Amino acid sequence: MTDQDRQNSALWHGTTILAVRTKDHVVILSDGQVSMGQTVMKGNARKVRRLGKGDILAGFAGATADAFTLFERLEQKLERFPNQLQRAAVELAKDWRTEKYLQKLEALLIVADRDTTLVITGAGDVLEPEHNVVAVGSGGNYALSAARALYPYEADAEKLGRQAMEIAADICVYTNSNFSIEKLDLKD
Repeated sequence: MTDQDRQNSALWHGTTILAVRTKDHVVILSDGQVSMGQTVMKGNARKVRRLGKGDILAGFAGATADAFTLFERLEQKLERFPNQLQRAAVELAKDWRTEKYLQKLEALLIVADRDTTLVITGAGDVLEPEHNVVAVGSGGNYALSAARALYPYEADAEKLGRQAMEIAADICVYTNSNFSIEKLDLKD
């Protein structure tokens, strides 16, 4: 990483992405804040998307252009391996770790379908969370802690996610309460 990369990385900071899976739904939520240093540059960024044919949810923390590049690559892998999110994620992680161009990308992805939730990193990791909640970003640990605490008491994935994100937004200065949400119904 060059000095310029470190400087840019230090300037652009913060986001919170949370995924919650219950027996009825899986949701991915993001805050909307984009910060540069101590300045809020935008408060309504959309950091969650639907991929594939709309049956995969994805959220990102990190550089926006990098995340979009990774989303495009994941879409290609999903076309090659339809209905196989885990396989597509592993193939993306391999490419991300080995291709020089992709190695420079700075982002973390959370992806989910009807069966699984995964975190994909540039280190080649494809992690399936031990619990039914997972979070990344500067406010991720706050949202994760709140969601884990609320999980036994709230069966509605969206409501639980919103409550956890509100807590994160109250604690993390790089997280706001302007949430974007994508939701999949797990019942037929």
